[in-house]
Amino acid sequence: MKNKYILLRHGQTEYQATGSKILYPREDNPTLPITKYGEEQIEKVAKELSFLEVDYVYCSTYHRTRQTAEIVNRKLNKEIVFDERLIDTDFGIFSGKEDIEYVNYFENELEKFMKRTPEGENWNDLKRRTGDVIDEIEKKYENKTILIISHADPLWIIAGYLKGYSDEKMLEERNPDGIWPDVGQYIII
Repeated sequence: MKNKYILLRHGQTEYQATGSKILYPREDNPTLPITKYGEEQIEKVAKELSFLEVDYVYCSTYHRTRQTAEIVNRKLNKEIVFDERLIDTDFGIFSGKEDIEYVNYFENELEKFMKRTPEGENWNDLKRRTGDVIDEIEKKYENKTILIISHADPLWIIAGYLKGYSDEKMLEERNPDGIWPDVGQYIII
């Protein structure tokens, strides 16, 4: 790894605020912006990031991540590269439905790396598309600090990819104390 990465999850949305168990819809949803609290979270994070000498900002194309990037960029003032390969997981037919239906589709968590949801993707698909972004960054830059603004699973997958973790190790670290950032939180790798 030739660069340092800061992986920032978007600010809180109504889904997190209300404890919704509905999986995000497949398409971007501009009617589900980050909340006022989410904005405050990101403003606080932006102050912290302003001391970390960020060189480049990459961001998911979804509305909630764009909002997050705009708030952060008031402090950083960097060009933002929007890349749709950093969008959230495609849950396929389970998008917009209760998460229990998605959970029950699999025998165990490890199976989510290999088994695709109908019309969706598995975690290895997610690893390929986000890994392509990282590989391109690694070829293009050296000794830079790269901020990536995305969603929980893509960031967790990127963190595991950067650390060279096995699927099993990634699952062990899939929590806010590991490599899975909570809303409005970032991890540095």
